[in-house]
Amino acid sequence: MKKSVYFFMTLLALSFSVSTLTSCREKTTGEKVEDSMEDAGDDIEDAAEDVGDEVEDAVDDN
Repeated sequence: MKKSVYFFMTLLALSFSVSTLTSCREKTTGEKVEDSMEDAGDDIEDAAEDVGDEVEDAVDDN
């Protein structure tokens, strides 16, 4: 379960990164890469926090 959540969140982050790279025409390539990496990092952090919260909830319920 945990691996599938990480996989899904990583896939989601990568899809956001790709859409960011293709949608912005005024930024340089370096800026696009930097922005997409920051977005991917933020998405992964959020996903990790969500998983941590789910684990804590599951432990508290038992």
